[in-house]
Amino acid sequence: MTTTSEPTPAASSVELQITGMTCASCANRIEKKLNKLDGVTASVNYATEKASVSGPVGLDPQALIAEVEKTGYSAALPTPPQGDGRQDHADDQPADDAELRTLRQRLIGSAVLAVPVIAMAMIPALQFDYWGFASLTLAAPVVLWAGWPFHRAAAMNLRHGTATMDTLISVGTSAALLWSIVALFFGTAGQPGVVHPFELTISRSDGLGHIYLEVAAGVITFVLMGRYFEKRSKRRAGAALRALLELGAKEVAVLRDGREERVPIEELSVGDEFVVRPGEKVATDGIITSGTSAIDASMLTGESVPVEVVTGDPVTGATVNAGGRLVVRATRVGADTQLAQMARLVEDAQSGKAEIQRLADRVSGVFVPIAIAIAVATLGAWMGAGFPVAAGFTAAVAVLIIACPCALGLATPTALLVGTGRGAQMGVLIKGPEVLESTKTIDTIVLDKTGTVTTGRMTLLEAIPAAGVDRGKLLRLAGAVEDASEHPIAQAIATGATTEVGDLPTPESFENIEGRGVQGIVDGHAVLVGRETLLAEWSQHLGEDLQAAKNEAEAQGKTAVAVGWDGRARGILVIADEVKPTSAQAIAQFKDLGLSPVLLTGDNQTVAEQVASVVGVTQVIAEVLPKDKVDVVARLQDEGRTVAMVGDGVNDAPALAQANLGLAMGTGTDVAIEAADITLVRGDLRAAADAIRLSRRTLRTIKTNLFWAFAYNTAAIPLAAFGLLNPMLAGAAMAFSSVFVVSNSLRLRTFASRADEAPERATRGEHDVAPA
Repeated sequence: MTTTSEPTPAASSVELQITGMTCASCANRIEKKLNKLDGVTASVNYATEKASVSGPVGLDPQALIAEVEKTGYSAALPTPPQGDGRQDHADDQPADDAELRTLRQRLIGSAVLAVPVIAMAMIPALQFDYWGFASLTLAAPVVLWAGWPFHRAAAMNLRHGTATMDTLISVGTSAALLWSIVALFFGTAGQPGVVHPFELTISRSDGLGHIYLEVAAGVITFVLMGRYFEKRSKRRAGAALRALLELGAKEVAVLRDGREERVPIEELSVGDEFVVRPGEKVATDGIITSGTSAIDASMLTGESVPVEVVTGDPVTGATVNAGGRLVVRATRVGADTQLAQMARLVEDAQSGKAEIQRLADRVSGVFVPIAIAIAVATLGAWMGAGFPVAAGFTAAVAVLIIACPCALGLATPTALLVGTGRGAQMGVLIKGPEVLESTKTIDTIVLDKTGTVTTGRMTLLEAIPAAGVDRGKLLRLAGAVEDASEHPIAQAIATGATTEVGDLPTPESFENIEGRGVQGIVDGHAVLVGRETLLAEWSQHLGEDLQAAKNEAEAQGKTAVAVGWDGRARGILVIADEVKPTSAQAIAQFKDLGLSPVLLTGDNQTVAEQVASVVGVTQVIAEVLPKDKVDVVARLQDEGRTVAMVGDGVNDAPALAQANLGLAMGTGTDVAIEAADITLVRGDLRAAADAIRLSRRTLRTIKTNLFWAFAYNTAAIPLAAFGLLNPMLAGAAMAFSSVFVVSNSLRLRTFASRADEAPERATRGEHDVAPA
């Protein structure tokens, strides 16, 4: 598992909402400023517009906010969680909408004014006498009003001695406007009859006879367009988390003095009993105290089939009651619920930074000063080569515009935002961005047997009556005696019998014979249920047919229980920890991903090999003590393998931590979930395959985005410097690069689970797997 340095005991953390950032270099600057404070470690994410800051106890948030404001940006503490653990997005939403609305107004205004300016510059037939002055009248509001946010940010950066993409845009468009004004009023560009065609590349001209108003207006318009779509796309990228936060119920019907009273969810307390009618959401995590139903947990787990629940079963907040009326006792409320914990995990993952992103941040941090230096050098080189100032100026402006590192800053965080959000919708919680990098190199996956590959519950599989004995009577009498015992095997028999024959009679007497079985009187019959030796003591010996059935069951690693009454052995009951019906399909999917599955268990070799043969695993490590599981993982790593571990129990936690990638079943213990890198909310092993596929695809998307961003700037800056790129086209291309990166990340929203595929399709004919 990828490790991070543990915070010291005397540490606290603060999260800030940052506004005013326009590119990755802004985030980089704020991060550097905060990290200069004593004992403070900060990470600023441009996509989520958040700063995660950790430092000594007593860290003053107001001091951090003041430090951010000194850098020229705004910061605030996020809205505190409400009683149900969700943030009050009612306050956030209007702010977001206002920002988008203002951006849209500037975009529409600049587009209306810029289109005729660009048309006149590109089509000589439209260049009437004094057309340059008409262009100036239209272009000036675009540069000064629509482009005001860029100029304001550039001035603020100048005061702090730094530069960002706003600096590049402001300098480039302002220079184009000023040059055009000089050319119109003091040069020859404003004279009647002056025309000049639009050119894709730069050519010699008579200096002040050429205007660049279409460049100034066009660049502002294209950049505003790119920023508007980028802002909208970033909001769509975070939609999965917002949807998760909004899943919870808003009101709840609490039982008070035997009457139902509807109250806001915030007023619900631990221990309160509340009613959940068919079709309603379960208000919070709890235990059913009355009623039976089916619970639809698809919104949290991605599992499409509702799960049957009865009195005593746990239920999770935000799931939907698909059946009968339930009364539930609240066990966790507010920020302690599973929904709130899921939201925190996803938010933490989205706010973190992978190592690959830190590299991009470092590059973008120095990119702007380098771009300005290249622009100055370009201007000097063109003038030194004997070209007029106008040609050199045009090339320099093109360099400034094309060099904006927006795409570089968005490449990683947007993919991470969408990928982790899509995972949350599917019931896959990825703890941090470094986890994505771990999944790439995994070649071995270790599977804990009990509760992971199997259900973790003993189940009655077969009831084999002796000749002449009614099967229903065998189950009825044996189930009645075992129903009085708390032993897992006894409960498996009682549950299986109840399912098949209905209500069981109450024994007239009952005795537990420690380690050997039980005996009692049911309907006037003296019944024995237990080991073969217990029945033998009462001269109730198994016949050949029952002995053969017992031997066959034990050879398969199952538990065989003998049943007798009225002085004779009457049958055999076969019990086992049942293999989950989806485990074989999951193993096939692991193999498709290039992983070698290993079954790890404390059970005996026979049981382990039987389970392995059913699900298609060839490597089995059995009879391992809980404390030795971590040694098994370490030994596999010493052999040169990169190991993922899937488990669910307390005894799996050290092994999950030792593994290069730890995956915890959400149906397991809190300790195991805490130790893992990925939590699988549903208890389906196929979710582990989905988690690895999603992580790998997210990582591929990040790399594609970064390649595009690096390749784009690397290729485009020389073209601009050599005069092969018109500044207005450079502005359009720069805006398109950002939109491309965000759109590519949004494709992760279409990622689909393979859990619902037919097994033969999932295995693609490569593996012969016995059905569970």
